[in-house]
Amino acid sequence: MGRDKTRRLSGSRHFRQRMVLATLTSTPVTIVDIRADGTPGLREHEVSLLRLLDKISDHSDIEINETGTKLRYKPGVIIGGKDLEHDCGLQRGIGYFLEPLILLGLFGRSPLSIRLKGITNDTKDPSVDTFRMVTLHMLKHFGVPLEGLELKIESRGAPPLGGGEVLLRVPNINSTLTAVNWVDEGMVKRIRGVTFSTRVSPQIENRILYAARGLFNKFIPDVHIFTDHRSGASGGRSAGYGVSVVAETTTGCLISADATVSHTNVDELSTESEKPELMSPEDLGEQVASMLLEEVAQGGVVDSTHQGLLFMLCALCPPDVSKVRVGQLTPYAIETLRNIRDFLDVKFIIKPDPNSNTVTLKCVGAGVKNLARKIS
Repeated sequence: MGRDKTRRLSGSRHFRQRMVLATLTSTPVTIVDIRADGTPGLREHEVSLLRLLDKISDHSDIEINETGTKLRYKPGVIIGGKDLEHDCGLQRGIGYFLEPLILLGLFGRSPLSIRLKGITNDTKDPSVDTFRMVTLHMLKHFGVPLEGLELKIESRGAPPLGGGEVLLRVPNINSTLTAVNWVDEGMVKRIRGVTFSTRVSPQIENRILYAARGLFNKFIPDVHIFTDHRSGASGGRSAGYGVSVVAETTTGCLISADATVSHTNVDELSTESEKPELMSPEDLGEQVASMLLEEVAQGGVVDSTHQGLLFMLCALCPPDVSKVRVGQLTPYAIETLRNIRDFLDVKFIIKPDPNSNTVTLKCVGAGVKNLARKIS
């Protein structure tokens, strides 16, 4: 193997992405100085991610020192598997774990079926609704069949106590993804969305819905936002409400925005500093509508939260030219491009378009093949 040299990295930045790229390219990595200052070491959700990687792969080797500031990771073969379960903890939402699972599941030996438990909607990570309505549909542009691709929300969980549960199914691809030429975002033709509420009055959802529609209807008549009120066991352990909205364009692009409001129980959580201000349902509806309109105004075939995943998929394509257009590059997307260059040796040609304030990116894929499937 040409890639048997261990890659040495330092710091905790973009830990999740580095682990995913190391696993896909079978590159052993050593990360030192993980949060050497302040509270040192890996956080709970990062250790949980490592456990998850170990669960879906074979013969992987993970070593962490006592303080958690140094990690040695030797990736194994991604095997996928069915009826797996993983508790995502309460530090980050399930959305933090879904993106790596989708990418790695495509290159597994067998299709992946896993049940994830934790927080389904929070303020840090994309909600499970956004993954269900937008992220999974993005994969069809890269030749992934939608038949075996599914995200089922069995119960919802808002911060701080979670209690949500989702079932993710990802098919494994035969050999490689398909290169894309995806530059035309078209015009918005309809807006769809879903509001959720757990352990609060169902009336709250109608208030969010009316506020959001009040803004959308100034621009477009075809707006449908569905409600999903959960109580009892399927409502998780904490009270909360939120909304995810998606703009669908004439060329099949999906642009999304989401937001969540949840009560922080001070008795249960000592970190009072992180306590979010409770926003009224009307303000939340207006805020999400404004966020979506902002994303649409920026242009591009995906919204800002999906830029990193889009570039990863382009880089994993066969050695053929992929061309995509996005709005203003986010800091996360820029860091993604750097990680792709380091691990996959793929460089993007970036060409800004001053007329539309968008950016066109072109690259020749690294040709990552699903070798695990060939082994079996």
